[in-house]
This record gives sequence, structure tokens and C-alpha cells, in this order.
Amino acid sequence: MSTNNKPTLYAYTVKNRGRGQKAIWTRIGAAWPHSTGKGFSIELEAVPVDGRLVLVEPKPDESAEEGQPEDGTM
Repeated sequence: MSTNNKPTLYAYTVKNRGRGQKAIWTRIGAAWPHSTGKGFSIELEAVPVDGRLVLVEPKPDESAEEGQPEDGTM
């Protein structure tokens, strides 16, 4: 894994806010495939309080500074 390479997946914690309200997506890390192709290395900058961790493929136009998927769903 090289931190200079774009990650294969981004890690988010997702907090549901209740009926009729959008969930809050907070990017907390990223994942890169192992050189063997079996498994991933994950770097987290935070740990989800409720234990819910969502891994999502980056969108083609997504930069490292963006904080949530455009559609806000998953």
C-alpha cells in the first residue's frame, strides 16, 4: 500500500438521524488492496461510535477533500 496512490475504497461512518432526515456521512479513512490481491489495508482517522463502518468506491470526480458521497445514500 502506498499513501500516494488513490484508495480503492473510502471508509465512512454513517449516522441515521431519524425518519425523513438525511443520514450524516463522515469520511474517516480509506482502503487499499494488498499487493497479493487478497484483502485490504484500511487506514482510519477515527473510529465509529456506533460501530457502523461503510466502505464505498470513490466516484471518478471525488477528491480527497470531499466529505460525503453526492447522493448521501447507502
